[in-house]
Amino acid sequence: MKTLYRKFIAATLVILAISIVLSFSLTNWVYMTSTKGKIDRQNVVIAEEIANGLENMHSSGPAYETYLNSMSKLGYQLYIVTESGEGEFFGQPFNKTELPEEAAKVLTDQEVYHGMDSFAGQFLMMGHFSNDLENTVGVPFTMNDQNYGLFLRPNNKLLFSDIHMIFAWFFVAIAVVSITGVIWFAKHLIKPITKLTEATREITRENFNFPLNIARRDEIGQLAESFSRMQEQLQHNDEARKSFINNVSHDFQSPLMNIQGYAELLQTQKLSAEEHFEYVQIIDQESKRLSNLTKQLLLLTSLDQKSYPMKLSEVKLDDQIKETIRRHQWRLEEKEIEVSYKLAPVIIKGDPELLVNIWDNLLTNAIKYNSHGGSILISLSQTESAIEVVFQDTGIGISEDTISQIFDRFYRVDSARKKDGTGLGLSIVKQIIELHNGEIKADSQAGKGTTFTITFFREKHREE
Repeated sequence: MKTLYRKFIAATLVILAISIVLSFSLTNWVYMTSTKGKIDRQNVVIAEEIANGLENMHSSGPAYETYLNSMSKLGYQLYIVTESGEGEFFGQPFNKTELPEEAAKVLTDQEVYHGMDSFAGQFLMMGHFSNDLENTVGVPFTMNDQNYGLFLRPNNKLLFSDIHMIFAWFFVAIAVVSITGVIWFAKHLIKPITKLTEATREITRENFNFPLNIARRDEIGQLAESFSRMQEQLQHNDEARKSFINNVSHDFQSPLMNIQGYAELLQTQKLSAEEHFEYVQIIDQESKRLSNLTKQLLLLTSLDQKSYPMKLSEVKLDDQIKETIRRHQWRLEEKEIEVSYKLAPVIIKGDPELLVNIWDNLLTNAIKYNSHGGSILISLSQTESAIEVVFQDTGIGISEDTISQIFDRFYRVDSARKKDGTGLGLSIVKQIIELHNGEIKADSQAGKGTTFTITFFREKHREE
């Protein structure tokens, strides 16, 4: 398996190789188009100056050899050839000593030989360093009424001075340090990703407490921070899921056992008409309870999967809320709860059945968790930008450390609230409100009551 570490190193080396190839190609192009001819012309000038010095000697005595040896020590390889073909080398010897036919024109036609410009080495620019007699410049000169040819090229060994060697080692050191640094950086970069991989494996084993310990401020640090938040959320969801399974199992089991038990009593015992009616009524209530629970689960699943068929129409919210209050009037009277409301005439485009679900859930909760003889205040108002609905009760309230979780599905706050319901109501309410381009907020104090504020935004203001 190719790890990210190996891929990073491989990519770096490939980029380095491509850079070298492109740089070499560009340098070759510059050398072949301009530099090569310029070097040839410079060496022709030097060769002509040496030839002029030889012509002024008028003889090939000791001064002649001393002069040419001095030139060779200055960093040049020289070859002097006569018309008869006799030649003599001065300085570093050539590896190849054969001259092309074109070089003969130096003696026959007194033409300058541009061998360095026309020489085609195997590796283009590297041909500049080829120690070949063909890779020279040649100029004619006359001494003692005899024609000579002077062929010259710089000495390769002397081309690399101390400063050139310093630069060469400098670039080698840069390459070594750069590659080492890239390897170290890749290892440093991959280490937190390896930890994240291990943490991911632990999550698949349902271990949501794997410590990351990644203290960085870059993108990987942000990823680790987001991953940690995801761990916490997954742990919370896992606990909520297990709690939901337990709660729903209990909520299903309790009415089913009641239905089964009273059904057996109806079948096996002789009962009075009054007892028979009572048992049938209990079975009816428990079956309705199961039906309501099933409907909530189906509704939540549909909303979650965005598959609920929305039936939009113009809805009078004030009439709808009043009707909800009338339906629960018997429960309000039973607990002697006083309801007051201030409902402005408001029309909204929405799904009537879903909207009823909101008011029904909020009013049911306000009654269920209210104190005996308490009160409920409901208000409805609108502005150009939004519609606002407020449900305020004087019930048992919710503590600050749990209020942020009340809209999580399957979540129930405390033992007082676990005796009834499945923790689905407020989750359903929130999703319905969001489907209608709105939001819900809760404000509560333990022992003093809870206030739910719903805001439906007008489309144009929501976009802004």
